[in-house]
Amino acid sequence: MKNLLFVALILLLPATLLAQRPKAEEIESLKIAYFTQKLDLSPEEAKVFWPIYNSMQTEQDALRKERMQKMISFRKTTEIDDLTDAQVQSLIISEFDFKQRDLNLDKKYYNKLKSSLPIKVVGKFYRAQEGFKRELLNRYKGGPR
Repeated sequence: MKNLLFVALILLLPATLLAQRPKAEEIESLKIAYFTQKLDLSPEEAKVFWPIYNSMQTEQDALRKERMQKMISFRKTTEIDDLTDAQVQSLIISEFDFKQRDLNLDKKYYNKLKSSLPIKVVGKFYRAQEGFKRELLNRYKGGPR
């Protein structure tokens, strides 16, 4: 039962964060500025990086949208106990599927980036992604900057 509660909390967490989220355009602008500063790309590298990055964002956004649409019925369920065992198992397996597909996208775009840019630039990108997440959390959670 504790495991089901844990799964429910993990699946419902994105919905609670949506209510507190700043506009997507604002976040994307902040991200572009942050990446531009941290990556310090040459003009040639920027011509290669940004189209790959934009394509990756498009695919990740589509996957997240699909995930949220499939979770709508689960979010409307107030109690796990109201679901059949098969429904709960299906939701858990579906979450595993989305995580795997997200990992596959990460690998796909890692390979595109490393075949097109110096590996140190790719490393800076992954470090910048993590740094941006921390920066965003600090900015919107009131933590230290």
